[in-house]
Amino acid sequence: MTASRLFWATALLLIAGGPLLAVTALALASLFDAAAWIALWQDLHWPHALALTLWTGLASTALAWWLSAWLLAQGFVRQSLGRLLRGLPVMLATPHAAFAIGLVFLLAPSGWVLRALSPWLTGFEFPPAWPTTQDPWGLGLIVALTAKEIPFLLWTAATQLQRDDVRQRWRSEHALAQTLGYSPQRAVWRVVWPQLSARLWWPLLAVLAYGLTVVDMALVIGPASPPTLAVLAWQWLQDADLAVNAQGAAAGGVLALALLAAALLWRASQGWYARSGHALSGLRGAAPRASHPSAPGVLPASYLLLASLYGTVLLALAVGSVAGVWPFPRVWPEAVTWQAWHRVWDSRDTVGTTLGLALASAALALAWCVAWLELAPRRWDTALRPVLYLPLVLPAVLWVVGLYSLALQWRLEGQWLGLLLAHTAMVLPYVLLALSPAYLGFDVRYAQLNASLGHGTWHFLWRIKWPLLRRALAASAAVGFAVSVAQYLPTLYIGAGRFNSVTTEAVNLAAGAQRSLTSAYAGLQFVLPVLAFALAAWLGAPRRFKVTRS
Repeated sequence: MTASRLFWATALLLIAGGPLLAVTALALASLFDAAAWIALWQDLHWPHALALTLWTGLASTALAWWLSAWLLAQGFVRQSLGRLLRGLPVMLATPHAAFAIGLVFLLAPSGWVLRALSPWLTGFEFPPAWPTTQDPWGLGLIVALTAKEIPFLLWTAATQLQRDDVRQRWRSEHALAQTLGYSPQRAVWRVVWPQLSARLWWPLLAVLAYGLTVVDMALVIGPASPPTLAVLAWQWLQDADLAVNAQGAAAGGVLALALLAAALLWRASQGWYARSGHALSGLRGAAPRASHPSAPGVLPASYLLLASLYGTVLLALAVGSVAGVWPFPRVWPEAVTWQAWHRVWDSRDTVGTTLGLALASAALALAWCVAWLELAPRRWDTALRPVLYLPLVLPAVLWVVGLYSLALQWRLEGQWLGLLLAHTAMVLPYVLLALSPAYLGFDVRYAQLNASLGHGTWHFLWRIKWPLLRRALAASAAVGFAVSVAQYLPTLYIGAGRFNSVTTEAVNLAAGAQRSLTSAYAGLQFVLPVLAFALAAWLGAPRRFKVTRS
């Protein structure tokens, strides 16, 4: 490790780690207000809100974790992981808020599900007063969170399987376990899953943090009276009274403590699970079962159900965006109108702001992550990952308090540069999480061969390493683009009302009764990341060479 590489690695750490630590320090400093904690303790709503938060966050995380594990096991056994992962970009590109809005249009009392069943089965001529969305038990929010987090966990697991050495080793160990009498399914749970799950701790923590602290999805489909604690904190932070603001920050501190406790409890349960040797199919020492091979290449039914849900949600958004008069219980609207899309076109500045922020923040985050992974010593990278992942694991309402305080100190509130830096801070950990497995797993023998031929470092990077990693680089940039498009709270606070994005418009409209305009913005919120993932797939496609015969 040369002195110049250490110098540039230190500079990169100061560029990213300094602001992240400053935001964290300012966020934690807002918690040292005794009056705010007393006011929070005396409030009658927060205990119920906290219980709803724990219930929805933990339930959705557990469901997403085990359903993802089940799908990975099925795909591994059936040798259909490639097909299973092929549809993930569309699911990943669907923003959380857009998915929640589409799910509301499906499950609401006037939604498509009841329209399809009425009146011939239900007898309803009018929408019933059923709490199918924003239900007091948080079931709709659990469904939405689970369906959205499964693709993320599958995709992060797939990045681990992109390493040829890891994939080949696990395949050989899986085959060896079968020669000992274990069925293919049990061999996965005994051999592959314990190793893979240990590598997914940070993605799992990100899912848990999002489930416990989500605001935009909870506003759209979560319980309303009382709401989750994250929404309650967000409402207090918007109040003009500084004392109420401090109470909202204190609620964010409660969320941070709840997240810490849940993460430690989950980690302890996973450690007990690993030590005890339990697997889903039985205990250690149980007699191996006979193998029942599944048809190779066949996708699991649960994955097809998930893909169908996404397809139906997106279809609901598409139809809703052009729906005119649509009385209940008609399945299709009586008239089609493009008025909502005309209004979207009239607000081109909003689309331009969204695109500019997404492109710039994804490019900055990708450049920083490539430079960091290339220059930083491995022990630095391992030790500093918790700092770089702070935006993932801190509650969003608490993080935005620190972000806003730093923007005020740097005089960046309401400035495009401040909004860009806020988006980049949120995008960077996702890009780093997506890029690390492929980048760090790159075969070092290529560098040795390059050096033996007398070529320098830049020749190796431009002609060998980065071209071979272009699929991972393009996919990571697409993830960063999608994360930026989905940002709600940073845009709301740092933008200070001067900048609107597609996401802020969609979430704000979801509280009203403008179905077509809400669907149009939610649909656009989906289309932009899909285009980014499509471009990434095209850029990352393997090159094909034509052989000409003379």
